[in-house]
Amino acid sequence: MTTHSFSNKAAVVTGAGTGIGYEIARQLSLAGVSVLLNDMDGGRAGRAAEKIREQGGACLALGGDASSPAVIDEMVITAVREFGHLDFAIANAGITTFGRFLDYELERFQRLIMVNLQGSFFLAQAAARQMVKQGNGGRILFMSSVTGHQAHPNLAAYGMTKAALEMLAKSLGVELAPHHITVNAIAPGATLTERTLQSDPDYKATWDRLTPTGTTSTPGDIAHAALFLLSDNARQITGQSLVVDGGWTAVSPAPE
Repeated sequence: MTTHSFSNKAAVVTGAGTGIGYEIARQLSLAGVSVLLNDMDGGRAGRAAEKIREQGGACLALGGDASSPAVIDEMVITAVREFGHLDFAIANAGITTFGRFLDYELERFQRLIMVNLQGSFFLAQAAARQMVKQGNGGRILFMSSVTGHQAHPNLAAYGMTKAALEMLAKSLGVELAPHHITVNAIAPGATLTERTLQSDPDYKATWDRLTPTGTTSTPGDIAHAALFLLSDNARQITGQSLVVDGGWTAVSPAPE
């Protein structure tokens, strides 16, 4: 039997004030990882970190825009200063913008690219530089989406960014392999988060019906996959994308 061993590890998780990012940060902390939790909203980041500490985890908060190179540098510097090293970087921060291709505005496109791609790319770069300097390897994880695999109505721009992250994981998986750094992506399907439930009160009923397993994913489902890919059990997995969607991409029905 294998188990996840995270003793004396440190991580940065972006976009972790709520939802999937929070659950990844929480599970890592409770497994023994010292976590620097980032969220755009500093107050939300602080509250999330406090909740994790109350449960017994080691977690610090750092608010700021995860697409900003200055904030990214601050996250890595702070993690190393407080924890002594950096082993995991989880680029979870991202935004979703719906819109018909023929009507999609430049400003929305540019912001989408900044958060979903620029933030992920440069967090990976800053973390990898630190990991190379440490000489002990590491793990980098991107948050993709099933919309990077299957077309979805009004999500052309968003799906494009998620497909790009999977190609980035593949490329960096090769480039960073000599440094014993693995790079992978997770592609969640429909997931029950505060945001999705707030945007659609019928979200669970709709996606329970559309998901082959009959059950919409939870943040815990995504976090379990993340912890596996971050663990030593996944040391030979790199440049890959793991879909966690209850089988939705096998059939890909869209909601009405």
